[in-house]
Amino acid sequence: MIKTSLSKTSLRVLPLVLGVSLALAASAFAQGNGGEQHGSELSKVVRLNRAPVNKEVLKVTLPKPVISKLPNGLTVLVIEQHKLPTVEFSLWIKSGALADPKNLPGLASFTADMLREGTKARSSSQISSEIDGLGASLNASAQFGASYSAVTASGMAPDSDKILELMSDVVMNPTFPQDELDKYKQRQLANIEEQRSNPSFLGREKFQQVLYQDFPASVVSATPESVKAVTADDLRHFHDDYYAPGNAILGVIGDVHADDVAVLIRKHFGDWQDHAVNQPALPPLPSPAAAKIYFIDRPDSVQTDITAGDFAVKLNDPDYIPLFVMNRVVGGGPAARLFLNLREAHGYTYGAYSSLQHADTYPGALVASTQVHNAVTDGSMTQLMYEFKRIRDEKVGADELGEAERSIVAGFALSLEEPAQLLTHAMQVEYYGLPADYWDKYPAEVAAVTPDEVQEMAHKYVDLAHLQIVCVGDGKQPGNDQKQSIRDVLAKYGALEVFDTNGKRLN
Repeated sequence: MIKTSLSKTSLRVLPLVLGVSLALAASAFAQGNGGEQHGSELSKVVRLNRAPVNKEVLKVTLPKPVISKLPNGLTVLVIEQHKLPTVEFSLWIKSGALADPKNLPGLASFTADMLREGTKARSSSQISSEIDGLGASLNASAQFGASYSAVTASGMAPDSDKILELMSDVVMNPTFPQDELDKYKQRQLANIEEQRSNPSFLGREKFQQVLYQDFPASVVSATPESVKAVTADDLRHFHDDYYAPGNAILGVIGDVHADDVAVLIRKHFGDWQDHAVNQPALPPLPSPAAAKIYFIDRPDSVQTDITAGDFAVKLNDPDYIPLFVMNRVVGGGPAARLFLNLREAHGYTYGAYSSLQHADTYPGALVASTQVHNAVTDGSMTQLMYEFKRIRDEKVGADELGEAERSIVAGFALSLEEPAQLLTHAMQVEYYGLPADYWDKYPAEVAAVTPDEVQEMAHKYVDLAHLQIVCVGDGKQPGNDQKQSIRDVLAKYGALEVFDTNGKRLN
């Protein structure tokens, strides 16, 4: 059970969730002009603050897992939570997409996706039938940019023995049958073709490439070539190399008793043979590049997708929490500056946000993004740069900062109602080497961030001299009311490189 100084977390955080109300002086969005207005229209947005605001800092003591290690090296975390008769299991293999060979992008993802497609004892259809018969779930993934692969399972707690049997079978005994691999490859080729028609994907792909260069985080997708080339032997080799108990953490949360579930885990994972794992040597991160704009010319696009950002921090970096707070002020939600400026004040877009992405064992990125009408590309770029400069040059006000901090704490408090999120917090502490009380102190540390710290984070991480901007759109369309093309508009904001949708440079 989560111990808290508040009688019911979910009830007491409601004032926090309701902390911001917005009203517009104008009854309709204005399709603003190019770039002459530098945020002055924000005066039309009024923060009403009609809802009561609870100034008390949320105090929580998250349940601490019982941690043990099997003789084969598997680290096990168990959190007892008896509110519902359910259980969730999460296995993190400490090797993921960052371990992909350069000539086979997607190999970690292929391997994880294929775990359920057949084992020594079960066919793909038998695995699905047994999982469905329990009303349970069993999934595996290795996300691009992540340093680990994950296998998750959930169901009713009385079925823990059977769920663990199925989970251990796909982890320890996959066979990667050729017929299932052939069908999988056809699906993947169709998915790649579909995603390459998505301008947001093209922008994200280019952004990761220009930011991370030769570092593996630059890869956001498999390629048609890697899908066609991968073999069942490649999957077996990746599995045999990295799926080892000493290279894994198994977390459990639910209506179980630690001693009882430990017996089941030893029963099903105790025979998993360990071996030395040689993690691939990763290249160093590239030095921050000089600010540049990359434009992907996509004929017939009806809007411009804008992505802008630079390196940020690892999850375990001391700057992570104050930077997270700074991000919430700039673009972390519909009450943040980018949304209020580009949508509410100017009507350029349906939404504009920023986030800390891929904060893992390597520094992630601080990224802002929006999709705007072609004709307001100029004005949107102006307002985006205005907000980047404002967070650096002006200290955030106490009321605005307080709203951002309360919003973060409220979201955190609500997340504690989800067993999967509680388990993720415990897994993060173990995997990233965070202090055991990291999440207990998290609300207070968020609430303690000051305007000076926010500005310090902005100076460190909103680095305009190294800001990388990627835009996707139709270069021939007018990007402002002077009828300048989008391509010409973007050239006003810095050095410009132009590419087609296949990555070929055009200038």
